[in-house]
Amino acid sequence: MSLTRSTPEVAGAGGPAARAGAGRAVAVLALVALSALTPLLGPSAALHGTGEAAAPGSGGVALLRTVLFAALAVPVGELFVNRLARAVPGAPPAAPRSWGVVAAGAGFVAALGLASVVSTGNLVPHDLADLDVGGLHASREGRLALLEVNAFVVAGLCAHSRRPATQLWPLAAVVVAEALRAHPASEHTPLTGAALTLVHLTCAALWTGGLLHALRTLRHWGTPGPGAALLGLYARVAAVLLAAVTATGVWSSLRRMPPETILDQLTTTAYGRALLAKLLLVAVVAGLALRARLLLRRAADPLTACAPARAEVAVLALVVALSGLLTALPLPIRW
Repeated sequence: MSLTRSTPEVAGAGGPAARAGAGRAVAVLALVALSALTPLLGPSAALHGTGEAAAPGSGGVALLRTVLFAALAVPVGELFVNRLARAVPGAPPAAPRSWGVVAAGAGFVAALGLASVVSTGNLVPHDLADLDVGGLHASREGRLALLEVNAFVVAGLCAHSRRPATQLWPLAAVVVAEALRAHPASEHTPLTGAALTLVHLTCAALWTGGLLHALRTLRHWGTPGPGAALLGLYARVAAVLLAAVTATGVWSSLRRMPPETILDQLTTTAYGRALLAKLLLVAVVAGLALRARLLLRRAADPLTACAPARAEVAVLALVVALSGLLTALPLPIRW
């Protein structure tokens, strides 16, 4: 099986290939719209009937955090899969065009928007006069926000350089900054929480961005043998990443919602509702990943595993959006 269409189909403007391409474009646009609407409209839906109050601009903050997470996952996944591709026997030397510079630009804009919110005391700035950029250096949260802005600038320069792999270091700085931001010093055992978030975010970025780039690489190669080998390599590592994401996610949830209250808070708090939705989507992703793995092992054509893998990417995009939403919702009360 080849990942590319035959020449006659490509030539026909109204042929199956053209219709399939248009269908994929519509599906991508719909997915992008849904992923954007989830953090924008999610706070009001999650808070409905809970008696909790949303922070100012929670929808916008959730959207910016979603873009930041996606901008982190894309280049990390590229570096990860490119390393796997070098271990594939007979792999074509060509690779799909890197999205590292574009991702760094999106991450910079998102980090800059989040820094502007921090500079106003976590309020929504209405004009430039509301911003206190100099004041960012006076708080821990402000310094972390500035670190993320600068890290994405450096990551973009590295991605555009002759050694794009060096962007790993500024991207790692973003992960560390996010882990520390999510667990302020006033929290109970903040270092434990930061360590859990560090592992969770790193594994999630490798899993999500890696699958996206693996599918892009398979489509670019157009050869079934190396493509199936690459997908198999990714699947083996992804199983470990899924286990790490699940373990750290459950542990983090139990730290914020003790076992005796978690069932109640999953339905009565905004954070719990968003977390429950994320857990359900992760379960769907795990099922799709298992389906792809079985096809890789047993199907006559291993590349039929691309179908559930594409669906997995789509659901993972929604998981990223829900992750951004969770950062903008009020934390549950430890009863």
